[in-house]
Amino acid sequence: MRFRDLMLAALAAAALAPAPARAQEASPVRWSARKPERPVPAGGRVEISVAAAIEGNWHLYSVTQPPGGPTPTRFSLAAGQPFRIAGPVKQSSPETELDPNFGIQTEFFTGGADFFVPLEVGSDARAGKHAVRIEVVYQVCNDRVCLPPVQAEIPVTLMVSPVKGGASRPAEVAPSAAAPPKAPPPAVSPPEPPPVRPAPRATPGARSIAGTAAEVADARARGFLPFLWLAVTMGALSLATPCVFPMIPITVSYFTKGAESGRAAGVKQALVYSAGIVLTFTGLGLGLAALLGATGINQFAANPWINLLITAIFLAFALNLFGLYQIGVPSRVLTRLARAGDARGHVATLLMGLTFTLTSFTCTVPFVGTVLVATSGGDWLWPAAGMAAFSVVFAAPFFALALVPRLLAALPASGGWLNSVKVTMGFLEVAAAMKFLSNVDLVWNWNVFTREVVLAVWLAVAALASLYLLGRFRLPHDTPVESLGVLRMVSALVFLAIGFYLFTGLLGGSLGELDAFLPPRNAGSFALTGTGKGGQELTWHTRLEPALEAARAEGKPVFIDFTGYTCTNCRWMEANIFPQPAVRRELEKYVRVQLYTDGTGPEYVENQRYQKEQFGTVALPLYV
Repeated sequence: MRFRDLMLAALAAAALAPAPARAQEASPVRWSARKPERPVPAGGRVEISVAAAIEGNWHLYSVTQPPGGPTPTRFSLAAGQPFRIAGPVKQSSPETELDPNFGIQTEFFTGGADFFVPLEVGSDARAGKHAVRIEVVYQVCNDRVCLPPVQAEIPVTLMVSPVKGGASRPAEVAPSAAAPPKAPPPAVSPPEPPPVRPAPRATPGARSIAGTAAEVADARARGFLPFLWLAVTMGALSLATPCVFPMIPITVSYFTKGAESGRAAGVKQALVYSAGIVLTFTGLGLGLAALLGATGINQFAANPWINLLITAIFLAFALNLFGLYQIGVPSRVLTRLARAGDARGHVATLLMGLTFTLTSFTCTVPFVGTVLVATSGGDWLWPAAGMAAFSVVFAAPFFALALVPRLLAALPASGGWLNSVKVTMGFLEVAAAMKFLSNVDLVWNWNVFTREVVLAVWLAVAALASLYLLGRFRLPHDTPVESLGVLRMVSALVFLAIGFYLFTGLLGGSLGELDAFLPPRNAGSFALTGTGKGGQELTWHTRLEPALEAARAEGKPVFIDFTGYTCTNCRWMEANIFPQPAVRRELEKYVRVQLYTDGTGPEYVENQRYQKEQFGTVALPLYV
């Protein structure tokens, strides 16, 4: 695989693709359908001939295109019609070619193509003229670029005749005489440079971005269950995103405080916690979409006040675990809740579920943001079902994590070392709090909690945790460490190793996965050296118009990076993929622009609108 392929394959792995656009004004394919020459009786069948006129040297892929490559052409019917597709779609003969970038055979059309869509008329269809709406999802590429999948609607008129008495079987109506594929219209050259130029065609990564985008529309076209299965799959994949990691110690530490309660109570609290995640994730997502539009989740997750609140929650839990105080409920509130039994604990657990939702929004926006775009068109059922299925899978592992402390508490002599577990989790919560505090710094441009400052705090946390586990100091509620156990020693060594690793980051080195939680090295540019030693910085524009002007002057294409101040996946890409020498060489061929969408102000609102309207998604990161 070429380095360019490697680059964009990596880029695609961190960003879900935009949902297909519904308009075809900017598409190089023009669709038309020929109405049948004769009426079709109710209950009968007919083939609708659909023609695609393809501009220039663009390739439109066949309905039988094998998986693992470009998006195949797929036909469906808009909902609410008394018709259904009654079999496989036929097509004119495509060209076949081995694509070296995919390593598979591709089937495509150039110039034009004919498709034959078999329709069955419902037995209850009224007689008369019907406006049939055929929907098609397709992708086109040429030798330089690969456009995102497009969903277009093809109207055709169909006459339904009354069913005559005595008809023994539904009538079969031949398709209208199909003309050979039309000659392609004159090639239309895009403006130089175009407003947006998609990623190069010869890249499996670029196509996987588009292919993932088409999955949402394709799943919806195939029915409710395939759509739910896609939501479940994406929920499982989102568990590997960086935002999930800080919630692991938070979950364990929260439930550690009540680990001495019975098994039944533990399972109940774990169920309440999981339900809190599902309810707040789905409810908050739909509520923000209703109030602020599809970009509401991004705006909410990037809100500095929300990040300050999360920081305060993490620090409060950390100090509580250190033994500085016990988090209690005012006596007045306790009196009111006395009759409610476990209601007090359940409310607190639900609030922990809300905290989980807030911290994970920035990494789950790729799927959720794409699905919520449908709400702008008035469709709420499918987004609600998709988010519920997504969040159930997303919350399932944390149900198990919520049970871990109670299992530990059931072990013999758990009192002393269980308190050590609490304190260790407190150190991790301090480290997690710094990530959200640095988000506030980025949005408000304090330039206080920079990458170096956050690293220094993390290094201090790792050192203190090591000393604590080695028994060099004690905190309230600790018992004296009479002997150093193997587990304590190994845990101390792990923290010590992490501290040394973080120290290399202070010297300018790359920290791999941990870089996702850190602020960028510089504002507006990144030191793309891969090792932090010397090297030139690769500059980025921060507004689209100057980037387009520079592209015209230099004769280069434009590379757009839709990013966010609080986007953890964005930081990971900038720290681990962009610095690679092969990737940097490719980026140098473009005029580069970063468009932040999660700040406050008209510039960010315009960037959000541009991303949503042009690409049908609010997912971050998005690379065009």
